[in-house]
Amino acid sequence: MTITLYFLQASRCIRTAWQLEELDLDYEVEFSPRVNKVAPPEFKKKVGDLGKFPTLVDNGVSYFESGNIAEYLEDKYDKKHKLLSADEADKYRTLRWVHASEATYMLHAIPVIYVTWFGGEHEEAKKSIIQGLSKNIVGDLTLLEDELNKSKGKFLLGDQLTIADITVHFSVQFMLARGIDGGKKWPRLEQWLKDCESTEGYKKAVKKTGYDLSQSG
Repeated sequence: MTITLYFLQASRCIRTAWQLEELDLDYEVEFSPRVNKVAPPEFKKKVGDLGKFPTLVDNGVSYFESGNIAEYLEDKYDKKHKLLSADEADKYRTLRWVHASEATYMLHAIPVIYVTWFGGEHEEAKKSIIQGLSKNIVGDLTLLEDELNKSKGKFLLGDQLTIADITVHFSVQFMLARGIDGGKKWPRLEQWLKDCESTEGYKKAVKKTGYDLSQSG
């Protein structure tokens, strides 16, 4: 078995590395820092025309999109259902968050970052756009805070870490680190982030990959 993870610094790639660690899978890392906040062209060429990260290569087959990779790894390697329950209802409760991590949380966060980074010198226009977009972000974080408060454990779905925590973690970490959190306090979210980052799998993933969200270019 040969697994290679193409890892762009300060990106969703940490989700895949963390999942690989939790599943105790051996993998190699092909790493690149960002240059001017984006992936260098020569690194993008290594993974095909779209140049998307993470890219996972398993026995010569490439897999793209972090949520898709998460489901692939669960289907193929998580035979003991450590991160995704075999119970149908629990499984789809978990996968809801895997998809929401991108289709809701990052969908609302990325436009704010792009306006901030690449919006030029039109400060008033940028401020107005960001204020409008931030309403969605506050709603997203409020929903997650409420869900965590209802949880019977320290993670999203109880005391057991799941693929839901692994995928949503990056989205929330990204929002809070970039200050796009509506200027509110999120005590339950902040504790959850600490609990996620205290897991051995997360710490191993960070050490192996050199992940550092502050190194965005």
